Amino acid sequence: MKKASMIGLLALLILALVFPLLVDTTTTGIAVFTLLYATAVTGWNLFSGYTGYISLGYASFTGIGAYTMALICDHWQIPGDYRTFLLLPVGGLMAVIFALPVGWISLRTRRVTFVVVTLAIMFILESLAFNLSGFTGGSSGIILPSSVWPGNFFNIPFYYVSLFLLVLAIAIAWWIRNSKYGLGLLAIREDEDRARGLGVKTVEFKLVAFVISAFLGGMVGAMFTFYNGNVFPDAAFDINIDVSVALMAFLGGIGTLTGPILGTFLLEPLQQYLTIQYGAVSLNLMILGALLLIIIMVLPDGIVTSAWKAWRRRAALRGTASPISSSVPEEETGVLLESSGGESG
Repeated sequence: MKKASMIGLLALLILALVFPLLVDTTTTGIAVFTLLYATAVTGWNLFSGYTGYISLGYASFTGIGAYTMALICDHWQIPGDYRTFLLLPVGGLMAVIFALPVGWISLRTRRVTFVVVTLAIMFILESLAFNLSGFTGGSSGIILPSSVWPGNFFNIPFYYVSLFLLVLAIAIAWWIRNSKYGLGLLAIREDEDRARGLGVKTVEFKLVAFVISAFLGGMVGAMFTFYNGNVFPDAAFDINIDVSVALMAFLGGIGTLTGPILGTFLLEPLQQYLTIQYGAVSLNLMILGALLLIIIMVLPDGIVTSAWKAWRRRAALRGTASPISSSVPEEETGVLLESSGGESG
C-alpha cells in the first residue's frame, strides 16, 4: 500500500514538473494562482483546521507579505528576475513579526469573538494601507520594476517557485500532523479545556501554529505581488481572499492533510476561468456562495472526510471493517485524542 502511494505521489510530481511544458500560457497562469492558493489554504488549515479556531483574516498575512515585497523592490529598484524570489522568506518573516503580538492577544478569545477579531484586524490594516500614503502609496498603490522575462516565458519561473512553496507547505503540514505537537493541536480542537488539563500548553501550541500559518501566508502574498507587478490596499487586504481560502478548505475537508489541496484544485481554476471569461467578481462570489451552501448541506465534513466515512461504513456493512489503528488516515485521527492527549504536552 505504501509502495503504491509512493508511486502515485512520484507520478503526480513528474506531471506537475512537466505541466507548464504541455499547456499554453493562459493555462499556466491559472496554474500559478491555483498553486499559490493551495499553499495559502494549506497554511490556513495548519492553524484553523488543526485547532478549530476559524480565522477570516488570513488576508492580513498575505497583505503584509505583499507590501513587504513591493516596498523592498520599489525602494531599491530591484528588477523582476530570479533574485527577487529570495525576498519571499522576508515577506513571510514580516508576517511572523506581525503575527506574534496579534496572536498572543487574539488567541485568548474563542469562537465568534476570534472570528470577529481576525476580520477586524484585516480591515484595520487595509485602512492603514489607504491612509499611510507616504509609505504605502495609498490608493495609487506601488508598481514594481519591470520583469526581465519575455511574455512567452514569464509564467514559467513563477510556476515552479509556486510549486516549491506548495511542496514546502505540504511537508510542514505532514510533519505537524504526524508529531506529538500535531496531536496537541487536535486535542485543542476537540476540547481545549480538557487538553489543558491533560498538560497541553494550549496558548503556546496555538501561537506556534498561528505563526507558521502566517509565515506561509506572507510568502504567498509576496509571490502574488511579484507575479502581478503591483499592489493596492483593496487587493492586498481583500476579504475575497479570506472567503475563498476558507471555502476551499471546507470543500476539501477542514483539518485534513489532502482536503484543502483538493478543494483548491477544484475551485480556484473555476474561479480563474470565470474571471477570464466574464471578468465579473460579483458573479464569482455568487457562484462560490451557492457552492458553499450546497457543500454545507450535502457535504458538511468536506469531500475527503465524507468519502473516508462512507468507505468505512461500506466496509463495516461488508464485515471487513478493522479496528482503528495507527495506520488510520489523518481524517479520522480526531477520535484518538482522548487516549493521546496526555502525551501531547
